[in-house]
Amino acid sequence: MGHNQILGADGEELVRDFVEQRGMRVLDRNWRCAQGELDLVAEDVGYLVAIEVKTRSGVGYGHPAEAVNRTKIARLNRLLRAWALEHSRPFSRQRIDVAAVTMKLSAPPSVDYYSGVTL
Repeated sequence: MGHNQILGADGEELVRDFVEQRGMRVLDRNWRCAQGELDLVAEDVGYLVAIEVKTRSGVGYGHPAEAVNRTKIARLNRLLRAWALEHSRPFSRQRIDVAAVTMKLSAPPSVDYYSGVTL
């Protein structure tokens, strides 16, 4: 596993703990289908939530959340509907959240969490 994959996996684990501590229940991690991948799928008070995790070791290439654009959000919405169908989990309320993780060697990791990201 390369440096970026390790960094990404560490970020996903950090966010998993982060959302569980806030009362969300993680249902799936790294779910894949032909159209793409969902980093985390969770349930939050009646919402089915796709959590896109972006992890960087610094902000030299911009804030991690800047990597999530309209195209990505639209794809995440489609993927979340596909996940719900495959798992027979019809939720009338679905949401896309973005977790931006920065892991610097000189500081503890930080998580900026954006709930209900829309187009």
